[in-house]
Amino acid sequence: MLKYAQTGSTDAAYNLSFEEYILTHKRQGDWLLLWQNSPTVVVGLNQVAEAEADLAYCAAHGVAVVRRATGGGAVYHDLGNLNYSLISDAGEEASLSLARFMRPVCEALRSMGVPAEATGRNDITIEGLKVSGTAQRLYSGRVLHHGTLLFKTDREAMAAALRPAPDKFSGKAAKSVRSRVGEISGFLPRGTTLEGFRSALLAALAPEGLAREELTAGELAEVERLAREKYSSPSWTFGRAPDFGFKSSRRFPGGSISVSLDVSGGRIRGAAVSGDFMAAVPPDELIEALKGVEFSRESVYNAVKSTNFPAILGGITPEEFTDTVFDRD
Repeated sequence: MLKYAQTGSTDAAYNLSFEEYILTHKRQGDWLLLWQNSPTVVVGLNQVAEAEADLAYCAAHGVAVVRRATGGGAVYHDLGNLNYSLISDAGEEASLSLARFMRPVCEALRSMGVPAEATGRNDITIEGLKVSGTAQRLYSGRVLHHGTLLFKTDREAMAAALRPAPDKFSGKAAKSVRSRVGEISGFLPRGTTLEGFRSALLAALAPEGLAREELTAGELAEVERLAREKYSSPSWTFGRAPDFGFKSSRRFPGGSISVSLDVSGGRIRGAAVSGDFMAAVPPDELIEALKGVEFSRESVYNAVKSTNFPAILGGITPEEFTDTVFDRD
């Protein structure tokens, strides 16, 4: 039976801490969380927050900015969003896909009469309009898959708070954000509330019922500590990669990537990567593999190809990574 827990909060830092605690401490069974955030820009693990959010707008309008521990791009949350987290055994990492978890969510929406489908690398759309973005994280044989479900949101605030990369959209960025986003409420019977949608979603995702779980006072104290020390920390949210002298960026079907290198004496002394690629783990293994490597195409490719590339950079391949470094425009 699917285990279900509620965070009891609309604070993004707390909610991200809650799901991380479930991932890292609850090692048995399949878990589902449904949660909401007050207005927040949530940036991806490897993104530069200042480049993804209009910080002046966010500060003036009470929009929080937090960093999650999964890859992908920045998203806007408010109380018109219903966010879900699914946590389970990862199984074979090589065969782990976003589709494994997106499929039941799409089926749940279709059971309500909403013609949802999984499209692109990590989106759920309805008639071509995006209503959900998803991401994953691997941890010690377990996987966290989470996503947004855009029930009905303030799209003007969304467009103002986010700063999408110019090459992601045609025309004016804010207008493009609004035009490509859909709302699930528009495909449900008139008068359906978000609470009604939540109840229908729970019933569809867990037809055999839910085992409702609660964390102990001690466990909740650990969640609060993690929220305070990690997800509410400016160093976590706004900490930036070293500004190395060499930097190159490209966009691929698997996402955008920027590679920064500190090269001295023909060898790589340090490296950093950023972008909206679908990382399931931090890029530490990749960065370590590059240290001390001769700065040549063959050496860089050979150094990175043996790392856990699918988990680190999602759909970006070792060949594309190497092209980013050496085929500079």
